[in-house]
Amino acid sequence: MPVLIAYAVVAVANLISAGVENDVVFWITKPLLMPLLALWLWRAARGSAVPVRGFTAALAFSTAGDIALLGSGDLWFLAGMVFFLGAHICYITTFVRHGALARLRRWPVLAVPIGVAVLLGAALIWLWPGLAEIGLAVPMTAYGLALATTAATSSAFGWRTGLGGLLFLTSDLLIAVDAAGAAELPGPPIWVMLTYLAAQTLLAFGWLRYQRARTASVL
Repeated sequence: MPVLIAYAVVAVANLISAGVENDVVFWITKPLLMPLLALWLWRAARGSAVPVRGFTAALAFSTAGDIALLGSGDLWFLAGMVFFLGAHICYITTFVRHGALARLRRWPVLAVPIGVAVLLGAALIWLWPGLAEIGLAVPMTAYGLALATTAATSSAFGWRTGLGGLLFLTSDLLIAVDAAGAAELPGPPIWVMLTYLAAQTLLAFGWLRYQRARTASVL
């Protein structure tokens, strides 16, 4: 529980610093977020049959991506994208290994990947000109496919992980919208981090809850 409280405190501090544009606090708190969430997940699953290795690897890649995106310039942005691609590969591999594809064949769960595909296609049509102008159309499309796959496969393990996957997609679409210069979000600049933190938290909590319930039903 103390780790979870520490994660919550750091997350709130990070969001406030983003909102008031306090770069010092933002830079200090951002690299701490995913390690704290990973530590909580590992400790919560310790001694149980809940598989969390793939999740902790995804959170490690996410930490590297968070740090890379603190830099400025195209190389740092692309490095962050590569690290987060690694995170999504870890998530997708974990979900597929635990039966996501079989579950996704059933209605209404099947509606989620269909909806995600439509959303991704619409977003790419809208953002393509702006992303092409800055040379990111192709890499963002490749990354978007991995992101959409995470969103789709996560839905096979309950509404929490499914919502987490969709919020991850939303968070990164907001980054793409900003990079393409397609729109400007209203209010304080917290939406990317807010949706990102909610996504990672729901994925971790949802996975732990689903696997615990599954283990209990088997016993």
